[in-house]
Amino acid sequence: MDQENRMPLIGDKAPSFEAVTTQGSIKFPEDYAGKWVILFSHPADFTPVCTTEFMTFGSMIDEFKALNTELVGLSVDSIYSHIAWLRKIQELEWNGKKHINVTFPLIEDIRMEVANKYGMIQPGQSNTQAVRAVFVIDPNGVVRTILYYPLSTGRNFDEIKRIILALQKADADACATPADWRPGDDVIVPTAGSCGVAKERMDNQSENQYCLDWFMCFRKEAK
Repeated sequence: MDQENRMPLIGDKAPSFEAVTTQGSIKFPEDYAGKWVILFSHPADFTPVCTTEFMTFGSMIDEFKALNTELVGLSVDSIYSHIAWLRKIQELEWNGKKHINVTFPLIEDIRMEVANKYGMIQPGQSNTQAVRAVFVIDPNGVVRTILYYPLSTGRNFDEIKRIILALQKADADACATPADWRPGDDVIVPTAGSCGVAKERMDNQSENQYCLDWFMCFRKEAK
């Protein structure tokens, strides 16, 4: 793959683009400076798995906004197809969700220009549809998480939200989060970088910080 179309990796700046969306034109990521962004692709409008995903994301818009996080969707369909599909979604009811008004932008990408920049077209799945890609981009426009799902598998939206929470926690408190972490769970403090610090941590454990061994120390969080 040539350098121009190399998909971004974790730690890279998010590739920039301008696009027409269901909420007007956007300049990405500049229009989202200072915010977290979930940029995600779906294979096609008017398909069942994608419809359940949009109903779920649409029902969670306020939850993500509370986390300073914006949603931006993409498929290779036309803007008119997008509009018709989003209007139809408002008429559907599924899994306790109904009258869902999708107010986040959905990108028209008929020429697959954005999809190719982000590696969303994967020939092993389809040459004409984007896979279910998720890029979590931080307020500085840096890619922090990349998820890919096959065409047949709907995304886990609780996990996508958990990733945002975990990244924000790690950035705010200079820590890491263990397996299956949820807000309020204990967090991992950075591993000791010297023998002296390792000994000090093992010798001076407290009610709020404890170690299973010198390299594995946790800090308790207020419940």
